[in-house]
Amino acid sequence: MKEYWNIFVKELTDGDPYFLQIKGFNIRWYSALILLGALIAIFMLLKEAKRTGVDKDFMFNLAFWTIIIGFIGARLYYVVFKFSLFKDDLLSIFKIWEGGLAIHGGIIAGAITMFVYCKKYHMSFLRVTDMAVPCLILAQAIGRWGNFFNGEAHGMAVSLEHLQSLHLPEFIINGMKSGAVYYEPTFLYESIACLIGFIILIIVRRLRYTKVGTCSAIYLMYYGVVRFFIEGMRTDALLLGELKVARVVSVVMFIFGLMMLMLISRKGRFEDLYNEMPEEKLTF
Repeated sequence: MKEYWNIFVKELTDGDPYFLQIKGFNIRWYSALILLGALIAIFMLLKEAKRTGVDKDFMFNLAFWTIIIGFIGARLYYVVFKFSLFKDDLLSIFKIWEGGLAIHGGIIAGAITMFVYCKKYHMSFLRVTDMAVPCLILAQAIGRWGNFFNGEAHGMAVSLEHLQSLHLPEFIINGMKSGAVYYEPTFLYESIACLIGFIILIIVRRLRYTKVGTCSAIYLMYYGVVRFFIEGMRTDALLLGELKVARVVSVVMFIFGLMMLMLISRKGRFEDLYNEMPEEKLTF
């Protein structure tokens, strides 16, 4: 056990992008951490479905298709805005383990999938998204560490002294070094912000008078603000002309979430409560 732990620590310290290498079979940290985030999200979603009386088969199938189509959307979104990287080798579009997933593309594709699926089986779309957003933002917090191992989602060049002043672990400081240059660990800032967002959403969702749609609105506003400021620090942002696409989408997310919250606040105190358990299980 000690031998494996030493290997693990060495990989972190060296910034090795591979989680596992066995006779030509390689698994990157990027892939492993995204998979871990997805599995934890599914587990949490099924637990919440059980607590709130939603049919677990419905929720598992919904999660399965949402994650699959969400990944496709995240990749297509990235490819569209970075097509110059793929135009000479179109097959490289499928090499998602090398990085290149845009969370906004995943959110859009995933939301559309959930809407269609919920409409098909006559389920409340906003109730389901309220169940999903804490799981999503936790998966985002985990997935950002995949960017760390791939050397992505970093900020501008900084000094070693600046990173040391942040009291970061040595392996993060080493991982932020490319050649002779150190970079701002914006991946870490976003990961921490997402973890805080997860805690906020879990607390709000358990409050007695939380209405259906509230958690979804807070997620849109919270992550919109977080990503807007983080994107301003990043040097590898997706661009549309001179605009950073993620900042534009983040503003739209915030406005949409605010409008949702304003509409929800007009409902009566005891109307459409998230934690109001149905008399029978919600099945399809």
